[in-house]
Amino acid sequence: SIFPFDPRMAAYLRATDRADLAALAEEFREHLVADPETVDSPAAFYDELVEINLDTLEPHVVGPHSPDRGRPIGKLGGEARQNAWPAQITNALIGSCTNSSYEDMRRAAHVAMQGLKAGLKAKATFLITPGSDRIYQTIKRDGLIDTFEKIGGTVLANACGPCIGQWKRTDVGPNQKNAIVSSFNRNFPGRNDGSQETLSFITSPDVVTALAFAGTLEFNPLTDTLTAPNGERVRFTAPEGEELPRQGFARGAEGYEEPAADPDSVKIEIPENSERLQVLGPFVAWDGKDFIDLPILVKTKGKTTTDHISPAGPWLRFRGHLDKISDNMFLGATNAFTGETGKGVHPLTGATSQPFAKIARDLKAAGVQWIVVGDENYGEGSSREHAAMSPRYLACAAVIVRSFARIHETNLKKQGVLPLTFADPADYDKFEQGDRVSIIGLYTLEPGKPVTVQIKKADGRVVTIQARHSMTREQIAWFRAGSALNAGEVIDPTTGAPAKMEEVHLEPGDTKAKPGRKDV
Repeated sequence: SIFPFDPRMAAYLRATDRADLAALAEEFREHLVADPETVDSPAAFYDELVEINLDTLEPHVVGPHSPDRGRPIGKLGGEARQNAWPAQITNALIGSCTNSSYEDMRRAAHVAMQGLKAGLKAKATFLITPGSDRIYQTIKRDGLIDTFEKIGGTVLANACGPCIGQWKRTDVGPNQKNAIVSSFNRNFPGRNDGSQETLSFITSPDVVTALAFAGTLEFNPLTDTLTAPNGERVRFTAPEGEELPRQGFARGAEGYEEPAADPDSVKIEIPENSERLQVLGPFVAWDGKDFIDLPILVKTKGKTTTDHISPAGPWLRFRGHLDKISDNMFLGATNAFTGETGKGVHPLTGATSQPFAKIARDLKAAGVQWIVVGDENYGEGSSREHAAMSPRYLACAAVIVRSFARIHETNLKKQGVLPLTFADPADYDKFEQGDRVSIIGLYTLEPGKPVTVQIKKADGRVVTIQARHSMTREQIAWFRAGSALNAGEVIDPTTGAPAKMEEVHLEPGDTKAKPGRKDV
């Protein structure tokens, strides 16, 4: 965490029915702040020291297409003109799981009330997604929803909604370039509405609300004014908002149901022809052997987010059906070999422009595992588990990249996919179309120990490089078991008794499932 534990955190814990946790945190507060020696000499403990004066910060806007493309709000209009971005804001959206706390909504409502008192209405379509039922019930009780609706806002369901692509737009055509602003946490191309032509910008809920009134990217709420119906010039003041509701959080219908005392007594009926739900079976365990001569399904170029690996939007109706949703695998990934998006060359047939998911299914059917080669920060974006589950389901053995996004790397580990990074990032360029890849030394895989990767060229030459991994002993156990779930209970093939996976010493071939147990 950036900020140390303080009384405001304790107050929040108490307001959310966690007084016991607040008391515990207060008792051990000295362990929830920076160590004195770190405060005194931070340069002795960190590679880089960044100093930020909060008093000098200006609201920022990031985008389009990436949350790491940012600038102060005052520079957005000029950049829009310079890049010929559409200045008109078609939609302004606040809420979803991120930036939808009571304080966030209070501050946005404070801006909305300023506009309302001046007789202004939102020029852009204004959509509000409460972050939870508790937030919805609380802001409804406190009049915030009424304020949003009076300026022309529409309150949506307490769900992911447009943030993850659950948004059927009718205001623009599918290929019409347009701009939207939101307080969501991701803005990759096509994520919100499925359109690559939508330029999505992210900023705070209060700035989004101000921009909704202006309807243009060229408006700076810090300095610019709007014209009220009576001709007066209106300038917004800094938003205000209580961190916690004075009356406490309101309660709606609770959604929690306690699990059955006997889980085996619960029978789940899923129709055989269901496209919505599918019973998951355990992934096949590692066979104790090195990966030899595996084809490259895809070498991705540039930004490869979880949205590129497993797009959401219309695909979300299959999120409970792993086989169905896996048809979207790498649909948005850029093929470094061909420049195509979502398609590649079939390593078995030589057919070109084949969807990656189809190629993977054919390889799996033929009993052939495959690998992925990736660029920097592979798997950034939402912590979408399908982006790890679908490759694993379709026989991905390993992912070798220049660098990983942290959460996606962990998800790959959980699903039994071997995540590796190049010891030398320049080795990314050594992989070519048609190469076969071997990963050597898996039987002696240890934390911190490099892994040897051999690249066999079409002419028979072999290029050897080194790769690193960040797996702990427990995570290596997941890989050997086939997944973290498989590793929950395994059989030691030497004794036939239950054992923790890290205690199991496998010989090649000792991988058969035992009766009533999962594969080792």
